[in-house]
Amino acid sequence: MKSYSVAKRLYMLMVYGFLYIPIIILIIYSFNSSMYSASVWEGFTLNWYKKLFTNSPLLASVGNSLLLAASSATIATVIGTLGAVGFFRFRFTGKNFLYVLIYIVMMSPDIVMGISLLVLFIALNIPLGFWTLTITHITFSLPFVVITLFTRLSGFDKHIVEAAKDLGADEFRTFLHIIFPMLTPAVAAGWLLSFTISMDDAIGSFFVTGPDFEILPLRIYSMVRLGVKPEINALSTLIFLLSLTLVIISRLLMKEKKDPDM
Repeated sequence: MKSYSVAKRLYMLMVYGFLYIPIIILIIYSFNSSMYSASVWEGFTLNWYKKLFTNSPLLASVGNSLLLAASSATIATVIGTLGAVGFFRFRFTGKNFLYVLIYIVMMSPDIVMGISLLVLFIALNIPLGFWTLTITHITFSLPFVVITLFTRLSGFDKHIVEAAKDLGADEFRTFLHIIFPMLTPAVAAGWLLSFTISMDDAIGSFFVTGPDFEILPLRIYSMVRLGVKPEINALSTLIFLLSLTLVIISRLLMKEKKDPDM
């Protein structure tokens, strides 16, 4: 049993090493004074971070990405919250089929979704730009919001909702005063998850973006085609730290509070 435990820990160490060693190397080389990111270590410097914050086109793409992520995350969270409550509270024809469709969208490759939405926008004669990107990112984020919130709702005590109805509360008041306050941590977690998905998406955005609205992932892609510069290492480090922070906050919000009586 002891050898099995050691082998299991070694296996997990190899898996996490495979996932995170490249990221650690990227972070280390973002402080390398060498002009060439793949060269040997030549000394510690913060010049690449300073240079990063003086790059106006890059900062503009960061602003576009933040605006897009906040907008799409907010809309996806509102729609996803109402959808999750609908799945939880009501029975209707095709409910299970619709829930399965949400999983299908979530598991579909980004390239397939991107091409599909591009065809739709062309058919509807919608100009590519901010709004097409927003719709695309809402489509990508919505399944994660619905599933996250529905999972939280599944653990609710339905007797609380029934008690509210017995006391005369209608559906709106029940949602506003009972369901939503209990669901607030999951709503916040869903918003943060949607924000992270939007900030990181490049494949789907590539097909539906326009010439007048450039976002950060596509800007990075255009930069690395000419070689990996130290500024890209610095930028990637900041993006990773932002994503890590949002994921940690999301997990903390979704963490169940322990019953003090147990």
